[in-house]
Amino acid sequence: MQVIPKILVFAGSLRSGAFSISTADAAMKELALQNAEVTRISLADYPLPLMDQDLEKEKGVPENAVLLARQISEHDGMLIASPEYNASIPPLLKNTIDWVSRVRRDGSRALKPFEGKVAALCSSSNGNFAGMRGLYHLRAVLMACQVEVVTPQCSVARAAEAFDEDGQFRDERLRGQMETVCRTLIERSRMLSTRLVP
Repeated sequence: MQVIPKILVFAGSLRSGAFSISTADAAMKELALQNAEVTRISLADYPLPLMDQDLEKEKGVPENAVLLARQISEHDGMLIASPEYNASIPPLLKNTIDWVSRVRRDGSRALKPFEGKVAALCSSSNGNFAGMRGLYHLRAVLMACQVEVVTPQCSVARAAEAFDEDGQFRDERLRGQMETVCRTLIERSRMLSTRLVP
């Protein structure tokens, strides 16, 4: 019996009307079309203080970081749609990754949320670079956290004009990119989860 991978999808922005949110929505639809089990979350539901080791020493890892770590651990893969800030990772997303990487326990259970996970990356901006420069840094950070990042990615340029009224890509090339990203993520997630099935 074929394993149906569980994929967690979120955007690296909270801004109203953010292009990364539209990109994450498009990814969610494509993953569902390809028969993945998709969970769509918002980082707004997991607010976190700035990463501070003094704070961690005093109060421990914030509960929202543990909750998000639990979500990640319960899924086979992740798809992250990120904007680009000054050619790099937006602070919201970097801070979230940093806190989650500090999680070692969930109650009495040992937990390393990123270990053995696979991720796919998307980006978007209203410029011609499409947020691709930020993905270079995001890829490196996730790999340092022991996440396997698939090679295909989908970067949406001139994002204000990229989506139709139904939230679908107007451009056939972008639709093809997203289809490839999602297919690769599903296939790799399925391989990893199959290895873990007793």
